[in-house]
Amino acid sequence: MPPFANAHIFQPPQAKRLTVNRRLNGIDIPDDYGWIRAENWREALLDPTKLPTEIRKLLEAENTYADQVLADLAPLADAINEELSGRIDKTDSEPPARDGAFMYYRRYREEGEHELVCRQPARGDQSCGDESILLDGDLEAEGKAYFNLGETLHSPDHRWLAWSCDDNGDELHTIRARDLGLGTDGADEVRNTDGAIVWTRDSRAFLYTRMDADFRTAEVYLHEIGADPASDRLVFEERDPAWFVWLRASRSRRYAIITVSDHDCSECWLVDLASPTVVRKILPRRAGLRYDVEPGNDRLYMRTNADGAADFKLLSAPLDALDSSEWREEAPHIPGRMIFNATVFADYLVWLERQDCRPRLVVRSRAGEEHIIAFDQPCCHLRFAENFDYDRPILRLSYSSLTEPEEIYDVDLATGARVLLKRQIIPTGHDPNAYAARLAFARAPDGESVPISMVWRKDRPPGPGPILLYGYGAYGVSLPDSFDQTRLSLIDRGFVYAIAHVRGGTEKGSGWYEAGKFERKLNTFTDFIACARHLCAEGLTAPGKIVAEGGSAGGLLIGAVANLAPELFGGLIAEVPFVDVVNTICDASLPLTPPEWREWGNPIEDAEVLRRLLGYSPYENVKAQAYPPILIEGGLTDPRVTYWEPAKWAQQLRARMTGGGPILLKTNMEAGHGGAAGRYDELEEVALRWAFAVEVVK
Repeated sequence: MPPFANAHIFQPPQAKRLTVNRRLNGIDIPDDYGWIRAENWREALLDPTKLPTEIRKLLEAENTYADQVLADLAPLADAINEELSGRIDKTDSEPPARDGAFMYYRRYREEGEHELVCRQPARGDQSCGDESILLDGDLEAEGKAYFNLGETLHSPDHRWLAWSCDDNGDELHTIRARDLGLGTDGADEVRNTDGAIVWTRDSRAFLYTRMDADFRTAEVYLHEIGADPASDRLVFEERDPAWFVWLRASRSRRYAIITVSDHDCSECWLVDLASPTVVRKILPRRAGLRYDVEPGNDRLYMRTNADGAADFKLLSAPLDALDSSEWREEAPHIPGRMIFNATVFADYLVWLERQDCRPRLVVRSRAGEEHIIAFDQPCCHLRFAENFDYDRPILRLSYSSLTEPEEIYDVDLATGARVLLKRQIIPTGHDPNAYAARLAFARAPDGESVPISMVWRKDRPPGPGPILLYGYGAYGVSLPDSFDQTRLSLIDRGFVYAIAHVRGGTEKGSGWYEAGKFERKLNTFTDFIACARHLCAEGLTAPGKIVAEGGSAGGLLIGAVANLAPELFGGLIAEVPFVDVVNTICDASLPLTPPEWREWGNPIEDAEVLRRLLGYSPYENVKAQAYPPILIEGGLTDPRVTYWEPAKWAQQLRARMTGGGPILLKTNMEAGHGGAAGRYDELEEVALRWAFAVEVVK
């Protein structure tokens, strides 16, 4: 019996077609469903009750139809959800991090959806005394349809806790300041921020980033505790709508670092947190120049692609003399070895690098001694974990692999010795030795070698079986080979879980990214198809037994391969998919369009760019052919991939396809780009995806 054999019983929503033809650069761009974009979309994004009735009814009808077709999967989805919930450590807690007289950490209460922010008195590196719950995420979420706890940061004098939250799903965070002596928030309520917080050294004020009307981080302000936010002082402003502003504290907490960037270059500024209204530019922006900085005691360290260092090198210069003649090379550029993160301790420079998807940690002392810390697994992930102590040579490092749950270590930078602080607990049990992982390589049409990370059960029956193939391929994002316990519900049902490291990411260096953007964007899609065909050629699967998944720009990937090679896939899962590419990138009034021109090109000014986008945009390229079942997810308050993109795509697919399906659209009416925020609520969405995947390849 084919999947969703009962789908014909139910009538999918049929939106009216109101074709509007737009002419740009001498090219016609017809749009049958443009009316689904509400004229008051900005207002509706902030307040979903303002969405026009006709559009709301359409989205609700889509949800009803999807629920009807998926109803028979409810027992399987419930069973998977129970499995997923069973793998969560109900009282999970991160290792405490010492800062002066206190140990700070986050944890969950049993069955809690949101984290508790806590501290205990410290004696050396150990906690002692009673726990204080500084912030109760579950309590703050009460009565709210959506709640996402953002950054929480205590002041240097430990008197205050500044914390941020998003309670609409639109990524606009409100920052409040809690008096830890009283346990109550003050009158401070700083709205329309991205949630980032940096305290001044005197603990009397904090810096934050304000978002403009286009949901772009554009300004840095200084807020004094107890003052009216309307009087907050502007510290930094970026006027170019193609650039974003990012704010963070330095490792030493003596400086704030302001980074402004587009997809092509960056510019950094330092703010002395003892004089937080004075900013100091490091290097001026220049087309193609990307860099980030980290100040040490007396030197400034820089990770940069300057002078042809496409995969980045590390430099340093005296903090008081940043003339170009003073820069010293700390780690050279090696083509294909991507230095993707670096940090500084009082006496050490530490960085993470990756080559052919394999990461490792490199430690260098101020005296120039260097050693490498690597792990044996072929598919693993390393990241820096939180550590407040700048002066002690102890790095907190997170490690996991496709088969091994996360482990957090304190690494002695002098000796390389590792102390295990935490190993992720899977309450229902997990034996890493029951699973296998490997890194394979597919051959792309142009001869490039495309990495594929795979994990499966060792007792999986031989021969072609089901595979879930995940991809992204944009913005230089590298997909990590990290552990994800939710995947076990597929893998234990005989699936191979595979990650296609297609061009557009940086898994093989910056060149891998550049080869998947602008005029070479098609490589992203053909790489993914090559990975699917390679898995078939290896005998691991067969056409029709592959489920492809991707979200956001990865949803563009799913939409593109659906048009190019639908016969390969048993089903497709597209989460908040960026599929209305042409209409979005041609509309400079949309919040995030101008910055996107550095990733996709500017079709408003260049007819060739427009023709190129029209050649692969999923919405315009839906064909009169059969499509596999497609599960599409959207978010009503999503400022990144606005709700109408998946809605228009669903209608276009149903109108033009000649068979196959069904096409199912589920819009979260109370969330945005990230979906549900609570840890258990999120699992319901995952369980439905996995039930869909099992159904389409049965």
